[in-house]
Amino acid sequence: MAELKTVARPYAKAAFEVAREQGQVAEWANMLSILATATEEAKLNEALQNPAFSAQEKATALAEVCNEVVTEQGKAYLLGLAENKRLTLLPAISELFEQFKLNYEKAVDVVVTSAFALSAEQEQTLAASLSKKLDRNVNLSSETDASLIGGVVIRTGDLIIDGSVRGKLAKLAEAINS
Repeated sequence: MAELKTVARPYAKAAFEVAREQGQVAEWANMLSILATATEEAKLNEALQNPAFSAQEKATALAEVCNEVVTEQGKAYLLGLAENKRLTLLPAISELFEQFKLNYEKAVDVVVTSAFALSAEQEQTLAASLSKKLDRNVNLSSETDASLIGGVVIRTGDLIIDGSVRGKLAKLAEAINS
């Protein structure tokens, strides 16, 4: 997975730079998301990997499947990906583009997992605290996992804050065993 992201990063960055310069970041994010979803469909993915089709045919076919959202520059981008045999990277490109978009907007997606459902007030308080700590606008989503026993686990990108009872018990057990 890390290799895919490494290969996809320059393509995502190039798309993001074009979108940012044109003020069409949201449109490009939507287009890449739809294209990524389309490439994950089994029959289309098989066709995109078929060497019997030319790069032009693959790019055109994908653009036609998603013709409602693909712009002229999007078609040119798809052709470039097809010529470099990178159409199958669209899911990773879309994911990286979304990260660039959030960074550009000074926003971050945060997933909070708690043992019990959080109230709207608790979510707002937590989002405000995280927004101040991370210096970003926080898009908070919450999940419940009873196995945490109590407390919360906060995940955003590569940052994980484990304030759960389960996590504290695991640390205690590790300290006792060492």
